[in-house]
Amino acid sequence: MDETVVKSLYTPNCPQDAINLLSKLALNLPGMIFQVLQQQDGSVLVLYVSSGCEYLYELEPEAIQKDFRVLYKLIHPQDIKAFTESIDYCTTNITSWHWEGRIITPSGIKWIQATSQPELQESGDLLWNGLVMDITDRKQAQEKLLESEARYQAILDAIPDLMFRISRDSEYLDLKSEGANVILSREEIVGKHVDELLPSDVAAISLEAIAKTLDSGTLQTCEYQLPTPLGVKDYEARLVVSGEDEVVAIVRDITERKQAEVALQNLAQKFAKAFSCSPDSITISTLEEGRFIEVNDSFVKLSGYERDEAIGKTSFELNLWVHDRDRQNLLQELQATGVVRNLEFEFRQKSGKIITTLLSAEIIDLDGLPSILAVHHDITERKQVEAQLRLSAERDRLLAETLVRIRSSLNLEEILQTTVTEVRQFLQADRVFIGLNNPKLGVRTLAESVDPKYPSVTGWSTTDEAYLQELRNLIKDNVVGVIEDITQVALSPKVKAHFQKFQTKATLSVPIMLGNELFGALIANQCSSPRHWQPIEIDLLQQMSEQVAIAIHQSQIYQKLAELNTNLEHQVQERTAQLQQKMQEVEELHRVKDVVLHTVAHDLRTSVMGNLMVLKNLLNQGVGSGDQGKRGQGGSGAGDWGLGAGNQGQGGIIEKVSFQSPIPNSQSQISVSRSIIERMIQGNDRQLTMINSLLEINSCEKQGIDIKPEPVDFNTLLRATFTQLEPILTQNQATLKNLVPADLPLVMADATRLEKVLAHLITHSLQNNPPGLNFILSASVEGKMIRTQIQDDGVVMSKLECDRLFDLHVRDPQDCCSTSIGLKTYLCRKVIKAHGGEIGVISNRKRGLTFWFTLPLATSTANRP
Repeated sequence: MDETVVKSLYTPNCPQDAINLLSKLALNLPGMIFQVLQQQDGSVLVLYVSSGCEYLYELEPEAIQKDFRVLYKLIHPQDIKAFTESIDYCTTNITSWHWEGRIITPSGIKWIQATSQPELQESGDLLWNGLVMDITDRKQAQEKLLESEARYQAILDAIPDLMFRISRDSEYLDLKSEGANVILSREEIVGKHVDELLPSDVAAISLEAIAKTLDSGTLQTCEYQLPTPLGVKDYEARLVVSGEDEVVAIVRDITERKQAEVALQNLAQKFAKAFSCSPDSITISTLEEGRFIEVNDSFVKLSGYERDEAIGKTSFELNLWVHDRDRQNLLQELQATGVVRNLEFEFRQKSGKIITTLLSAEIIDLDGLPSILAVHHDITERKQVEAQLRLSAERDRLLAETLVRIRSSLNLEEILQTTVTEVRQFLQADRVFIGLNNPKLGVRTLAESVDPKYPSVTGWSTTDEAYLQELRNLIKDNVVGVIEDITQVALSPKVKAHFQKFQTKATLSVPIMLGNELFGALIANQCSSPRHWQPIEIDLLQQMSEQVAIAIHQSQIYQKLAELNTNLEHQVQERTAQLQQKMQEVEELHRVKDVVLHTVAHDLRTSVMGNLMVLKNLLNQGVGSGDQGKRGQGGSGAGDWGLGAGNQGQGGIIEKVSFQSPIPNSQSQISVSRSIIERMIQGNDRQLTMINSLLEINSCEKQGIDIKPEPVDFNTLLRATFTQLEPILTQNQATLKNLVPADLPLVMADATRLEKVLAHLITHSLQNNPPGLNFILSASVEGKMIRTQIQDDGVVMSKLECDRLFDLHVRDPQDCCSTSIGLKTYLCRKVIKAHGGEIGVISNRKRGLTFWFTLPLATSTANRP
């Protein structure tokens, strides 16, 4: 064993002799010894694997020590479940582990047998010491193996490894040592006596065997041990008479066989313990008849039969099979595949109780007798739980569907009939019906579902109040009436006669309560025989009665609503006539409003434009008579943007403007402050912009925004917009950084209107911030849209202001600029919406605003009809 393997041993103080012995045993065992530490956190630490894994799993020990899960991957898919269950059980119960199964190796499928005894450590970890043996030959070809062993044994007998000729007086006469591991030379052996070369005890055994062989004339064998440089070895000597007073002794090394026998003996003991201690029932029975040869204690517990009652009897004699054909199906499967894994069968216990088990079985050869090794795992309780879960799921489905019907339909008759039909199917009852308890209408059936073999209760009625009261007492308020056997309950002759008339053997009734009033009952009858009503069945009827009560109550409310609706229809007709008259009046007011708006707006626009022409002419005259050539771009300067550009020129400032009176023969000269004229121009600019915006808003509200979209290069459009905005940006000492990618796809847009949107958004930031504003323009493709963002580092806004910025509403009258700008942002939203996009504003966390809008790509609208 190499140094790495030695260091992996779990016991750190293990003596070196013990380690050497373990290594020698591991080398000679036909399998693999392992030591694994299963830690509490679920991880697995491989402490030791012997070199037998190279033969068994065809893996190097280092590969297994690196990742123990590599062994799991070799397990046959049909055996993984049994392997996992056996590990889980041993881990939980800290009991011995035994498992047989198949593994898939590069050379083919092998059968292995694994055993271990887990030991719980003080740290809470679990230490597994075990042995894995290859039992492929025993599993698949035991008969062939026995024949092969006999044939090869004869061959081995005829070809000995070492042969001696020894005389009666125990002198070595000759030897044949080719291929044998003989320490002494031929010259050192021939002519010597046995007691000279062998230890005294071995010499005594040899002398006795020589004498018996010569005296009896028959083959004699003896076994002994000899110390060698490699350790103590086991030998077998076969002696036959080869001449007068001499024998031939054939000696072979049987050390490995002895070690294997010991290992197999230990393994057999473990098999016996696993057989007797297994929590699952294990039986060995003959293949042909099914006669039990051996059973374990778990079989006794599972079946109810004692061991001496079962052994020697067949499964049919013990009446174990619920369905006789099941054993025939089992035999067919075994003969076809040789193995059966986890087939579900029903068995009958000694008491007559039916149980369900998962049966795993294999055909084995037991002393030449074909037999079945079978393991039964009881799943009766699990099957019962699964059945309960299925019933619960079916109950929940039925309740949910009933609730949906009640909420989606007002047809009470249909709801009740569907309810009794599905409840009878769920309960597998012979009759389910809903009975009405009405003092005026008496007792009658509202809905019924009944097996055609039994009489219907539909149409039955009686006027006997005492009789009816006794029936009512069977379903008292909020109390479930459960009768499992009519014959075992004390009832009046009339009620008994009623049950006999309708062949009722068992009944389950649940009251239907409307508030505190007993409306009726939901009743299930069993007519074929008495019946034990399960709690889940009672619970279903209780919940269904509540849903039926809701449906009835809902139907009553609907009837009342229908009556109210009839009265409301007359009122609605009257109100409708009044509303139509009011709508006519409102339409007339809208018409008058449009006439007034157009008249006033056009008149205001004419006067404002006249004022602008006069003021600008005056300002130009003042410039001409003043310091001409030093004047900058005066007046509004912003044109359609509605911004005053100021009057600061490049050379100096003209404070006043003088002009002659327009009155004939007047010699007076009027001096007006330049700043006053500039403010007048700015005010008239804003008024003109507001008037134009009002007219445009009124037009788009009535007719909508008229756009003419076409494929547009977004970067080209931006360059044209920046050229127009450059004077305004310069006057306000603002900068604009363009981060829009050059390779953006085309967008579908009306370029003229989109330029105005960009100008309006940038103007808004300039108008509401001091000079020196910085803009960052960016754009990106998101799905089938282009998203554009205009970010500034100006003042922030509240969330309410951001939400209302693009709305049309009255703003603060103290803000001289807010109205016109508010109209423009409203128009911006109209334009973007008309393009099929969205627009908004986000107030940045630290500083400034980010306007954004989206436009469709040209490719996303190319296929539109």
